[in-house]
Amino acid sequence: QVVAAWASLPFPASPGSSLPEILSAHQQDVPWKLLLSSWREQKVSCCFAQSVVLRGVDRERPSSSPGRQPRTPLQGWESPQEMLQHYLHTHFPGSFSTAHVLQQPCSTTPPFPQFFSPLLTRQGFLQDKALGHSSAGPNRAVQSIPVLAALQASPVLHELLSGLWRDLRARNVRRWSSFFTAGVEQDDFQQALEELKTLAQCYETGFGGDGSEDEADSD
Repeated sequence: QVVAAWASLPFPASPGSSLPEILSAHQQDVPWKLLLSSWREQKVSCCFAQSVVLRGVDRERPSSSPGRQPRTPLQGWESPQEMLQHYLHTHFPGSFSTAHVLQQPCSTTPPFPQFFSPLLTRQGFLQDKALGHSSAGPNRAVQSIPVLAALQASPVLHELLSGLWRDLRARNVRRWSSFFTAGVEQDDFQQALEELKTLAQCYETGFGGDGSEDEADSD
């Protein structure tokens, strides 16, 4: 019923690099972040299900030669989807994952805001150093970027939903006359709170300390 949105905008890739090389460079941590400003930085090591889309990255370098020994284990897979699927399985074993790889990048032409780092090329790839001032200006605007996006059902949602439940429960809704004037009944509000708490518990793994915290809140 609930998913968390993650994204890498732009996806960290250097000019001319292939999909297996890029994914192999991120074996320790997946290169995306949760799209929620209030969420603290934390490594997410498990999830229940996810759908991931990567666009704007070439599968192989044009110079790749048939029959050559793969430089990375990911190069042994036939399709970009299989490469990404294997990468996701490595980081999230036992999770249900779907992967899609699209060749076309995300367009960032006006009116898309140009808030990108000077290390990016016009195609959104990372360079070792920024271009000189002579290359700045409208003609240096980033035209497109590779993007990775994911919708993920994971234990992160337990903490997010539990936090929302605690915040709402702490509010004295009786002081908001307009709240009930709109047709909301006190009993309906309390029932919605209980349903929210139950929903949060659906995303609990049982390996953290959040469960004891919820039990203390319910006393």
